[in-house]
Amino acid sequence: MTSSADLARILKGAKVVAVLGFHPDTMKPAHFVPEYLQRQGYTVIPVNPALAARGESYFGQRAMQSLTEISVPVDIVEVFRRSDKVRGHLDEILGMQPLPKVVWLQQGIRDDRVAQELEAHGIEVVQDRCMLTDHRALM
Repeated sequence: MTSSADLARILKGAKVVAVLGFHPDTMKPAHFVPEYLQRQGYTVIPVNPALAARGESYFGQRAMQSLTEISVPVDIVEVFRRSDKVRGHLDEILGMQPLPKVVWLQQGIRDDRVAQELEAHGIEVVQDRCMLTDHRALM
C-alpha cells in the first residue's frame, strides 16, 4: 500500500508522464486523465502503436509506438492496460533508458508479480489508483 505522503512525493517530483494505452476518445479515462495531468503542467507522452502509425500527436507530443522509443527521461509510466496485459509490457518498461522512477497502474489495474519485478529493478510501483483523483486530493 502506498501512503498519501508517498503519492504526494511522487506527484510533486514528476515532470514527464508516459501514458501506456493512451486513448484518443476524450470520454475515456485513458484520455481525460492524461489531459488533466497535462493541464497541471506535466509533459504527457502518449504511447499507442495505432496512433503512432498514423503520426498523431496529443498535448504537443507525438504518439509513440512503444515506451522504448521515448528519448527523454520519464518520471512516471502511467498504465491504462487491463491487468492481464501488464506482464506483456514488463520487458518494454525494463528496456527504457533510463528506467522510469515510477510505474503507476491506474485504478482497477493490478499485477503483484510484475510490481515485485519492477521494484527489484529500483522502480517504485503504485497499483489500482487513479492519478487524477490522487492529484486532486493531494496537490
